[in-house]
Amino acid sequence: MIKRQIFDKVKKHLEQKEISLIVGPRQTGKTTLMRALKEELDRVQERTLFLSMDIEPDRQFFSSQQTLLQKIQLEIGKERGYVFLDEIQRKEDAGIFLKGLYDMDLPYKFIVSGSGSLELKEKIHESLAGRKRIFELYPLSFQEFVNFRTDYRYGHKLHDFFRVESERTKALFDEHLRFGGYPRVVLAQSIEEKQLEIRDIYQAYLERDIYHLLGVEKEEAFTHLVRIIASQIGNLINVSELSSALGISVKTVKQYLWYLEKTFIVHKVTPYYKNARKELTKSSMYYFVDAGLRNYSLGEFTTFSTSSPTLGFVFQNFVFNALREKLLLPSFHLHFWRTKDRAEVDFVIDKAVETIPLEVKYKDFKKPELDRSFKSFLSKYAPKRAYVVNLTLEEEITIGKTKVAFIPFHKLLFISFD
Repeated sequence: MIKRQIFDKVKKHLEQKEISLIVGPRQTGKTTLMRALKEELDRVQERTLFLSMDIEPDRQFFSSQQTLLQKIQLEIGKERGYVFLDEIQRKEDAGIFLKGLYDMDLPYKFIVSGSGSLELKEKIHESLAGRKRIFELYPLSFQEFVNFRTDYRYGHKLHDFFRVESERTKALFDEHLRFGGYPRVVLAQSIEEKQLEIRDIYQAYLERDIYHLLGVEKEEAFTHLVRIIASQIGNLINVSELSSALGISVKTVKQYLWYLEKTFIVHKVTPYYKNARKELTKSSMYYFVDAGLRNYSLGEFTTFSTSSPTLGFVFQNFVFNALREKLLLPSFHLHFWRTKDRAEVDFVIDKAVETIPLEVKYKDFKKPELDRSFKSFLSKYAPKRAYVVNLTLEEEITIGKTKVAFIPFHKLLFISFD
């Protein structure tokens, strides 16, 4: 089993009455995580029940709240117990269904999972306001991937592994940038098997979530949009230009982009600005949740090369996902900075009391180097600290009032922005 960092967080929340709601892209291991939690409870002889909307005999018990309660009482009685409900997005009006169960003040703790369909991501949140805690499970992070590939030998010493095993770290990093972190892809042994797995994940997403669930009619335009976004990560996205290129309305383009966000395929990053007149405020950037899915959508999954001219943007995508995992507090916001004069900074971490710029360079620096845009931001905002994420260089310099740290990509995983 691949160990997931979110496991301990969900396990701790089992003590709370709130529904533990596990959401995320398809095929990221939500069912596996649920079953592992159940096994942990079974070992200490807690009463548990696992039901899935994906299992034909189980579906009958989701027909009504009363039917489900009868099944729960039959299996674990009327005392304290843990009920796992998997793939709840398949249940019509899932939010109202769960809200009714929660409001009955039953002695059961509900742990619920579902993919990132709009039914689950939107309506269920409204129905369960104040009644649930959300846990988002994504494809494997680089940290999870390396721990798995090194048989969990290094644990809390992973930062030492990166420092000592530089060649192996680079090889694992290149593999992660190429194939991504979907568990089924990671577990596949050959490139051919990996390609079959990612193809299945991609097609299942399009057919189940997009065409069937959401009723997207312009299938060709949607898949073309995915390819365009994949080729434009780290660049401004102009909705009007997309509308012309795809032959669909601006409204439809915006709707499709929204679908991609709400189904956990991409994340949108908005501009950082203090002066709206001088800095760009309308265009956004998009990054893929998984690099493997991005590469597959462009036909680069098997032909991906570490010498590709677009690799710098894939590296930037990696940094975005690393930052997203770290910046979970509501007071943290991640933006990019770009002015009409074309000065730009890849990421700006906007905290309530601090602004932290971060530049990404897919480069082996021999010594610290800053481009004019980054210096422009430092001069304009005078942040206390700034970062340049690169391949190998680790060094710190001072520019004006700012301490600028050049850090290798793997060290970013251990930095706190609190």
